[in-house]
Amino acid sequence: MKIMTFLHRRRVPALFTATAIAAGFGLWAAGSGAEDAKPAAAKSAGRPALTVSLTTPQQEDWPLSISANGNVAAWQEAVIGPEIGGQRIAEVLVNVGDTVKKGQVLARIASENVTADLDQSRAAVAEAEAAAAEASANAERARRLKDKGFYSSQQASQVLTAEQTALARLASARARMASDELKLSQTNVVAPDNGTISARAATVGSLAQPGQELFRLVRGNRIEWRAEVTAAEVNRIKPGMRASLTLPGSTEKIEGKVRAVAPTIDAQTRNALVYVDLPTTSSARAGMYARGQFDAGRGTALTLPQTAVLLRDGFSYIYRVDEQSRVAQVKVGAGRRQGDRIEIVGGGDTAKLVDMRVVASGVAFLADGDLVRVVSSPVPSPKP
Repeated sequence: MKIMTFLHRRRVPALFTATAIAAGFGLWAAGSGAEDAKPAAAKSAGRPALTVSLTTPQQEDWPLSISANGNVAAWQEAVIGPEIGGQRIAEVLVNVGDTVKKGQVLARIASENVTADLDQSRAAVAEAEAAAAEASANAERARRLKDKGFYSSQQASQVLTAEQTALARLASARARMASDELKLSQTNVVAPDNGTISARAATVGSLAQPGQELFRLVRGNRIEWRAEVTAAEVNRIKPGMRASLTLPGSTEKIEGKVRAVAPTIDAQTRNALVYVDLPTTSSARAGMYARGQFDAGRGTALTLPQTAVLLRDGFSYIYRVDEQSRVAQVKVGAGRRQGDRIEIVGGGDTAKLVDMRVVASGVAFLADGDLVRVVSSPVPSPKP
């Protein structure tokens, strides 16, 4: 029993001693780790996220333009049809895309029946002329003999009346002949003006009817751009103003001139039509949909390099750099583009924007509050 009590007394102090040593070692390790973490955190907080060069917005003299969309259409499209009916089309001489001149024959209508009617009218005129000549001779004789007493007043009146009747019949026969001659000339369907055939419905063998459409003609090959402009901008556009448009799938710029501005605003779209004459030698075709702009003069624009503007989630941002070389994200509005520069149309006071130091490139790799290292010369943008 004494031996066990003695061993127990020896074991308890040794246990306390080991526990104290372990606790002390743990506190020392924790303290040492905290001391090592402080320099590491400080080192991480002071490391630049990117090496950048700076730029400032510049005031530049840029052309003022008004953007618009619209359809390309023919200036005037003439509908050509037959002037006589009930006759078949004997010949079609042009097709879609052909360029024609005023008075050129486009199609011929069968003229046999009209020619037969004309021959009959000419015969009737010849007969009426003979009858009129005989009646005139009788009337002249009656006038001479009446004075000598050989003709009574009644007989003379009858002869003179017969002369007038014969002359009237001659005039009627001549009018009918002229009508048949006109019908014969109308068997040729001719172009009313210079232009290009844009549509053809005439086919050989079909019966022509008055008012039927046989051809469509773009008069003078003139086409126009019917641009839709908002009600707020339409008053800035005047006749004679220059316009340029781009056709779908093409980089070619077509220059035109404003001919007229519609006097009314569409009640549904709240847009007005502007009619722009286009050169006849352009590649524009009626029915195309084109985008363009009007040259409204020149004005001052606040611009930045396009590499300094970040487009994110449908908005435009720039990164301002403060005196501590930290960046702050600033929301701006993007306007016109010219070359490698873009117009800044929002983002606060213009005077403040002019004096602002802005990251020139590499903005896609920055976040609000990042620390950057500023260099005087431009640096290449990092590759993602």
